[in-house]
Amino acid sequence: MPTNVEVTFDAADIIVSKTDLKGRITYANKVFCDVAGYTRDELVGQPHSIVRHPDMPRSVFKLLWDTIASGQEVFAYVKNMTRRGDFYWVFAHVTPSYDANKQLIGYHSNRRVPDRGVLERAIVPLYAQVLTEERRHANGKDELAHGFRFLTDFVSSKGMSYDELVFSL
Repeated sequence: MPTNVEVTFDAADIIVSKTDLKGRITYANKVFCDVAGYTRDELVGQPHSIVRHPDMPRSVFKLLWDTIASGQEVFAYVKNMTRRGDFYWVFAHVTPSYDANKQLIGYHSNRRVPDRGVLERAIVPLYAQVLTEERRHANGKDELAHGFRFLTDFVSSKGMSYDELVFSL
């Protein structure tokens, strides 16, 4: 159950995790465990969505997963939820991971403390609008489709990619 309590972490710290192709956690560093409130054993093997906050639009995750599944890196602001229901914001950099034969085997994510001004000025209002659009639709498939269209139309209206938008804020 989400709370309204924000958890922060030191700007010098980096939250690191790795997942397999299905998004199951294969590695979690100590910072991730400490901030999220789970032990490494509790996180490894779980879907990364274990820390998904309900305030995060599904559309943002679709954009993220579509991007990394195509072999590209992505940068995104993400609101996560701790084991206790508290929340924490991160600025995530997610990259595909390859084996020695250049086969995609999973994903690697580094998350840093986000820029508070960007969150308050741009990200929180944008995500609220996307979430409102998603919640207008009772069917999960329609919810995702309409929210994703809203998000991608917003990004397109700025004449840049999502990553470019994120860095322009």
